[in-house]
Amino acid sequence: MVLRPRRQHAVAVSGQGMTNPVIIGAATLYLGDCREILPTLGKVDAVVTDPPYGIGADKAASKNNGKWGWTYYGETDWDATRPPPCLFEMILKMGKQQIIWGGNYFTDLLPPTMQWLVWDKGQRDFSLADCEFAWSSQQKASRIFDYPRALALQDGKQHPTQKPVALMKWCLNFLPDAETILDPFLGSGTTGVAAVQMGRKFIGIEREPKYFDIACKRIEQAQRQGDLFIEQAA
Repeated sequence: MVLRPRRQHAVAVSGQGMTNPVIIGAATLYLGDCREILPTLGKVDAVVTDPPYGIGADKAASKNNGKWGWTYYGETDWDATRPPPCLFEMILKMGKQQIIWGGNYFTDLLPPTMQWLVWDKGQRDFSLADCEFAWSSQQKASRIFDYPRALALQDGKQHPTQKPVALMKWCLNFLPDAETILDPFLGSGTTGVAAVQMGRKFIGIEREPKYFDIACKRIEQAQRQGDLFIEQAA
């Protein structure tokens, strides 16, 4: 597998509301609004994503920086509102299967399901939630992933709602036949890191340049580490 050099910037395509993608090995990353980019893409095997919940997480971090586990990453209003219903309709059509974190915030926009995935953070009565929920399109048993919040921070948290790489790998294990993974809310790129490390193809979309650049660097590093592992094994 050959690592293609990461471009310094994604360049906007005039009049199309999207960007030329940044290609990093098996990952294709777009800087732009997923509502405009998704219709230009083909169907994928699975959508695994963590959309904005519309709870003002960036504002809460700015008010409580350094207190009760909050870290301030700068305000961009990325969590001001939930994605519109039409975007969830698009996501459900894009992939054969879907895993959507924060599913408890979108129960009025998603169909009933048998499977919920739960991240138990190993903490109780903390200022932040004891656990988080993901809606899954699979009609299978619900499952719980025990992973302490302290371990999650060892990834090097760079986004207010960044999920652990171990958690996203756990999610992908529920999708063993999914060769191409799409995340329309790329954030700091954790889903992409997990996908690359597991040998999957990945497509990510992020509208905030700050987080897009972070995601590119993290996925590029994961790709390099994967290439080194393959060379050593050979």
